[in-house]
Amino acid sequence: MTAFLQIQRLRKTYDDVVAIDRVSLDVRKGEFMTFLGPSGSGKSTTLYIVAGLQEPTEGRVLLDGKPLLEVAPNKRNIGMVFQRYTLFPHLTVGENVAFPLRVRGRPESEVKAKVEKMLKLVHLCECRDRMPAQLSGGQQQRVAIARALAYDPPVLLMDEPLSALDKKLREEIQLELRRIHQETGVTILYVTHDQEEALRLSDRIAVFNKGLIEQVGTGEELYANPASRFVASFIGNSNFLPVKVTKNSEGRMNSVFPNGHEVASNAFNPSLSAGDDGTLMIRPEQMRISSLQGGGCKSGTALPVTVRDVTYLGDAMHYAVATPWQQEISIRMPAAHRHDSGIMIGTQALVDWDARDVRLFAQA
Repeated sequence: MTAFLQIQRLRKTYDDVVAIDRVSLDVRKGEFMTFLGPSGSGKSTTLYIVAGLQEPTEGRVLLDGKPLLEVAPNKRNIGMVFQRYTLFPHLTVGENVAFPLRVRGRPESEVKAKVEKMLKLVHLCECRDRMPAQLSGGQQQRVAIARALAYDPPVLLMDEPLSALDKKLREEIQLELRRIHQETGVTILYVTHDQEEALRLSDRIAVFNKGLIEQVGTGEELYANPASRFVASFIGNSNFLPVKVTKNSEGRMNSVFPNGHEVASNAFNPSLSAGDDGTLMIRPEQMRISSLQGGGCKSGTALPVTVRDVTYLGDAMHYAVATPWQQEISIRMPAAHRHDSGIMIGTQALVDWDARDVRLFAQA
């Protein structure tokens, strides 16, 4: 099936600086696609090119099979919500939502009905006659979303729209955004540097790094099967342990840690061979820790560690431990594990994991 929005080999340079380099992505109709990455990774540049706020150096964008870049920005009929609310301070909430409809010459009866519908959608009917200055930050952003959706754009672009809000309010608006997306079915391109926000909101996530898309997938796919060390570090928390590959056969790789401790895994990386340096990635919640006398680790290859810190987090216990080569790693286990009284700061313990949970990357 042909994608609704096609981004094809976009490249943008500023003199010798490459902002994005041959970025390609297909977005399905009605999909919530998030561009995730650190500052300067190219995610906003890509969004602005789709919006018409920047011109690409190379590449094409197709919307419903038709070239988009040749269309003037004000004719693209694309909705846009920015980090700052950009509401007209001299207009009421209702007039702000009505503005794009009146600019398009819609009849007043349609404008009135649409404003009513949009304010109902964002749960702000009671604020219709208020001025923007009389609203909270979260309410102002919901008005901005209502205004952007008022003229039924085929695509809604959102650039860090919640980053100016506090954590609690940000989470509330995230739930509102999911509801609005489900109710309207609008195609959304959403830019954020917040991995948790991306996981909460998205159907799929495109992970940007240094002007390139490193991987595209659902949050679960990116978390369980990161294609690169960068993706593994940016989606969720990870421990990265240095190893030297000793054996490569039948889709499995054996390796040793810097202290000579052997480790086997189901991980396989075709770019690595015996003798190569690699990096083993294990999530904190996929590791198990037990006291030396507890016998909780079943594997004979359990790694001995020194406990540096133990923190109770309500639903979980967090352990900071040092490996024999003095690298600190993190372990997260269910809070019930706190009853293992043998695990205390300064004591020796054993760490183990399931070979299926390990990922192996080339050394950075």
